[in-house]
Amino acid sequence: MKTLIRILIILPLTVVIVLLSVANRTPVQVSLDPFSGAAPLVAFSAPLFVIILTAVAVGVLLGGFAVWWSQGYYRRAARLRARELDRVKAEATARQAGSAQAAGGASSGGALALPTHANAR
Repeated sequence: MKTLIRILIILPLTVVIVLLSVANRTPVQVSLDPFSGAAPLVAFSAPLFVIILTAVAVGVLLGGFAVWWSQGYYRRAARLRARELDRVKAEATARQAGSAQAAGGASSGGALALPTHANAR
């Protein structure tokens, strides 16, 4: 099912990119100097589809970074909760081991022990 969905998304997207590339292969001049239109200080020439695809790729990367950055709080909270859960599990395991040792020592030593799951039944 995943493969079918991927094909249904990637195939049309690939066709659109190829058609865009073929239709816009004429070089255009890109000027990074807003003040001088006739003789720009920084300018380069590239096919239009290269400029469009580069702009889309940069936008996707910047958008992904912005989302990653904004979700940092939630990732940190999840890490802290996972550490707390590990600590609580270790503490519970230690208590269970301690109560099992106390129950074993109490039966041989003659002292009374608090009931555990094994003793309660």
